[in-house]
Amino acid sequence: MGKLYFLGGEIVPKRDAKNVNAMAFQDVGRAPDILVFPWARASFDTAYKRRKRVTDYFRSLGAQSVSFSEYSDFPEEIAAKVACADLVYLTGGQVSVLAARAKAKGLDQLLREYPGVVVGRSAGAVIMGRRCLVTNRYSGSRKIVGGLGLVDFSVKTHYQPAHDNLLRRFSMKEKTYAIPHGSALVYERGSGALTFLGEVFVFEKGEKTALNEATENT
Repeated sequence: MGKLYFLGGEIVPKRDAKNVNAMAFQDVGRAPDILVFPWARASFDTAYKRRKRVTDYFRSLGAQSVSFSEYSDFPEEIAAKVACADLVYLTGGQVSVLAARAKAKGLDQLLREYPGVVVGRSAGAVIMGRRCLVTNRYSGSRKIVGGLGLVDFSVKTHYQPAHDNLLRRFSMKEKTYAIPHGSALVYERGSGALTFLGEVFVFEKGEKTALNEATENT
């Protein structure tokens, strides 16, 4: 039934979550054909240098091919690309932008039915949840955006203890997994089993619990 990888954050040039990506590639079972959705920036991510960096990174981990889905693609083209991919990768950026574009193109439905591995980094991880708590880093304003609903919980990436009070309040209505930079939550579709790479925290009913690689939550 595939797996969902919620990656708390990575600086791609530093490859500082290489272990997470390597494990996701191994889950595919062979050299994967990877489809990247670089839709999370307000101005579309078409920079050759940035795309080459991602391509070289994934090829170094054993990818057979790395392709990109353009937002200008028709829904039928996107569906065909997803069907041919062994692993779908959602990049970081702006949560609201990525969620709106994914829904507008029907990517939410495609990913609900997709049997392979999906890796979401930062914003890409957040939108896979049920609801997205979005904080403006400059103004401090907050809003809640509907996610793609691939799981029945929410996710906070780039987690730091300074976020605790906000997450305790949010968790009164929404179970939330808080994932630091470089750590990951892995959700197995079908069984609903959860595993953790690095340390992950869960907030539920105002309470915070630390989870780690020795912990499994089904």
